[in-house]
Amino acid sequence: MTGTVSLEASTARSWLAELAWSPALGLRSDVLIEASGDRFTRVTPDVSGPAASGATRLVGLTMPGFANAHSHAFHRALRGVTETVGGTFWTWRERMYEVADRLDPDSYLELASAVYAEMALAGISCVGEFHYLHHGPGGVSYTDPNVMGRTLIEAARRAGIRITLLDCCYLSGGLSGDGRQQPLEGTQLRFGDSSGAGWAVRVDALRPDAVGRIGAHARLGAAIHSVRAVPPSEMPDVAIWSHRYGAPLHAHVSEQLAENRACLAAHRATPAEVLADAGALGPRSTAVHATHVIASDIELLGGSRCHVCMCPTTEADLADGIGRARAVADEGSPLTLGSDSHAVIDLLEEARRVEHGERLTSGERGHFTAADLAAAASTVGHASLGWPEAGELTAGGLADFVTIALDSPRTAGAPRAAALESVIFGASAADVRCLVVSGRDVVTDGHHMLVPDVPLALSTAIGTVLG
Repeated sequence: MTGTVSLEASTARSWLAELAWSPALGLRSDVLIEASGDRFTRVTPDVSGPAASGATRLVGLTMPGFANAHSHAFHRALRGVTETVGGTFWTWRERMYEVADRLDPDSYLELASAVYAEMALAGISCVGEFHYLHHGPGGVSYTDPNVMGRTLIEAARRAGIRITLLDCCYLSGGLSGDGRQQPLEGTQLRFGDSSGAGWAVRVDALRPDAVGRIGAHARLGAAIHSVRAVPPSEMPDVAIWSHRYGAPLHAHVSEQLAENRACLAAHRATPAEVLADAGALGPRSTAVHATHVIASDIELLGGSRCHVCMCPTTEADLADGIGRARAVADEGSPLTLGSDSHAVIDLLEEARRVEHGERLTSGERGHFTAADLAAAASTVGHASLGWPEAGELTAGGLADFVTIALDSPRTAGAPRAAALESVIFGASAADVRCLVVSGRDVVTDGHHMLVPDVPLALSTAIGTVLG
């Protein structure tokens, strides 16, 4: 039994889950979940009869809400649009810049609200938004230099989910093949601050509290876009800022082989080594992608207990490659998951692709258990975004959970003992039936309670951006 501690109630609610799973709970039947306000007060398995009277029944498998640890909300506008031509990550990036160039605070609010609502329908209760679209066209600052960040925070509120705004330092246009730092140009001018110190001044204007909170549903984190976009001399300012608030610090790392080659030419070090030298690796850090890290990088990341966020659907869509998930995890880096460019928004798909990538490269099955992958999608992901009080079904934790159907065409027929395996390896976002965030109903019977028509909201917002 778990969750025997009771907390004082203001708004009390209860649910009876047919089956429930979380890392601490394991897979249990007839789980009575009780909450007061935004916190669980008691989680009790094997409850039946009068003890469950009045509780809302949850049919299917109930799990902690999912944490999408890496998102670029505006990339959602490109889904399908870039599939009619070939190319590489670098040609795709040019189309992405075209979308970025068209956004303003109003159009971004509508787009991000719809994208976050799509995430809620997929069971995502928290998003880590890797945000670098800071300024207006040509790099001219808005009257409020953080208006685009505030827009994302408001979008998450409208969609009913929690957000960690990973405000991104982005100072240069890239590294040439011989390692020379390139200036910002074109759309990139919108991303830039004057320096690492200038970035920190702007971010402080968001007025985080002592532990980085900027609202009941929002926390502030830091991001170094990449070694391509931030010179090593500017990285310590970002790392120091994150240490001051105990905030998450994320960075794209070795996403592309070309990035590795340019970094070696410029600094005679790998991207992971450059970040380590700048004080940017540690237990609150996350290396995003880490697709092309070498053995010594894996040891460096694992030794620092840096998280590694894998985004397999994006890495496949952009032809980036297959990361070394098992090697990274074995060396000590906790794994998280992100939908990144939103080729799809489905954390269950991201989870199983981690295992499938290992199978494709090794010729063997069974590298990660369903429980490993479910933890990456929930508990570990929340921790990497600065929400350690989320991601578990336990007393005192934030009252977030998702319920997934076990009777859909994708999940029907599995024995109860294999419910978690059926969900992780067979279910999709379409099987999400219920999402509760901070004790509040966000998705009920597969319908978003705050955004009545999510497809229409997406269609309208994307049509505005693409023209």
